Amino acid sequence: MHARSRPDLFNTPKMSLRYQINKRILFSSLCILILGGSIVIWQARNAVNKEIDSSINLAVQLITFGFSQASQSTHTETDWLPKLNSLKETRHLSIQLKESSGKIINFTYSRQQTEHNETPPQWFINLVEGTHFKAEYPITGFDGKQLTLIIKANPLDEITEVWQESIAFFSSFFLLTLFTFLSVNLVFNKALKSIAIIVDALKVIETGQYKKKLPEFATKEYDSIAKAINHMTDELNATQQENRALTQHTLEIQEDERQRLSQELHDELGQSLTAIKVMAVTTAHEKTDIKQTTDSIINICDHLMTVVRSMMHQLHPLVLTELGLKATMEDLLNHWSIRDPGLKLTINCPDEVDHLEQKIAIQVFRVVQECLTNIVRHAQAKQATISLEIENQPTTGRVLRLLVTDDGQGCAAEMIKTGFGLLGMRERINSLGGEFSIQTQPQQGMSIIAGIPLK
Repeated sequence: MHARSRPDLFNTPKMSLRYQINKRILFSSLCILILGGSIVIWQARNAVNKEIDSSINLAVQLITFGFSQASQSTHTETDWLPKLNSLKETRHLSIQLKESSGKIINFTYSRQQTEHNETPPQWFINLVEGTHFKAEYPITGFDGKQLTLIIKANPLDEITEVWQESIAFFSSFFLLTLFTFLSVNLVFNKALKSIAIIVDALKVIETGQYKKKLPEFATKEYDSIAKAINHMTDELNATQQENRALTQHTLEIQEDERQRLSQELHDELGQSLTAIKVMAVTTAHEKTDIKQTTDSIINICDHLMTVVRSMMHQLHPLVLTELGLKATMEDLLNHWSIRDPGLKLTINCPDEVDHLEQKIAIQVFRVVQECLTNIVRHAQAKQATISLEIENQPTTGRVLRLLVTDDGQGCAAEMIKTGFGLLGMRERINSLGGEFSIQTQPQQGMSIIAGIPLK
């Protein structure tokens, strides 16, 4: 129990697709927010500086122009400068006059410094507000006195406006990000539901319920996956049915073989041993013909030896163990040549096959045995050839190639019936890690091809 649960301790937690997408959207939004905020502050800083510079230049030009018209006006500085200071264009400025004695003349106006109700936070003011110096310009007053014009920048109104614009920008950006989150999640909800359906179906298929089918999906990609999985389950179900049928057939063959062996043991060995026993008992009588009895016992023993050899050959050919695969194949062909003289059998087999592993040799022998049985029963062939060859492949190494061909009636490739004989041959080759294929055409015979990798 502990050994099975131990690997779970090392499993890295997996993040869901929704979480990964939302995380990437959030990260992208933060990057855009930082970049956009930097651009907004930079533009706001430039806008405030330009506005203040424009206001200072305008004020200087107006004041210079006003003093140049002193001879044509009866107004004094205290009359028109407060009006200048109250202009909307000079709202960022504080205008003062300083006399030569150092006295400062202030001009106040009843208008509030800012018309906005909300004051920007100090951090925003520090980021946007540039270095604004106090500007001083020497001028000559109406009465000929030398005065100093002092203009101080006060950008709070402009910063407030920029703050309002920034709030609108970031609010719009937040709403856009929220809309993106909602849109992406709505789009992926359907996709994630489709993935959940596929995963649940795969979990059911994993338990061996291959009749489980996935529904059709509106999305092309998911529908392609569903069709591929449904095709896979059909193939798995067909393979499972074939394996069950093959297993059942194998069990039936085993039972038939055991029944036949039991019958032969009863009929042949049992009766022969009984006869030997009876003859041995009769030899105790004085009038018994000892030579005749002995000859009968010898004949019965010879018959028993023939029966036992036949049974042993059917169970496992001893020649395969004693003489090798090549001799066993030649003996098999001689056996079928005697039973069917009209069939010409040819074998091409190198001596090297005698050094194959025992498990490979017996499986190859059984495949060839089944092939010859099918040729004699169904092919109506005049000749057949069995070829064995060991090849050296640069990628896979040594490979045993088996080719069994005949010139019988053949059939269309799609009409081949996967009987138990073909299934059994395929399973034998597959159990050795090999490949098995059949090539056939009507009236052009059939070829059984197998490739088995060798160590």
